[in-house]
Amino acid sequence: MILDTKTEELEDISVLTDVDQGAAIVLYNDDVNTFDHVIYCLIKYCKQTGEQAEQCAMLVHLKGKCQVKNGSDIELIPICQALTEKGLSAVIEEL
Repeated sequence: MILDTKTEELEDISVLTDVDQGAAIVLYNDDVNTFDHVIYCLIKYCKQTGEQAEQCAMLVHLKGKCQVKNGSDIELIPICQALTEKGLSAVIEEL
């Protein structure tokens, strides 16, 4: 019976690690939003520092996209919704 309990615990652990692999909000470039607006939104909603937000905005401009926030889906969904409501092109991608 002790072996069964250990087996069940191991199965639970492996299931939990398989379910939540993590995710990221990816911000895409557009021709509508200003750098100031993007930086403001990254600071306000993603809790980035001013320097981080500026660097992300520049990467989005130069590379076309940038991961701006990592975490679980539950944490990222409201942040991504806030960014899109402010007119930014953002999606959640699984890592």
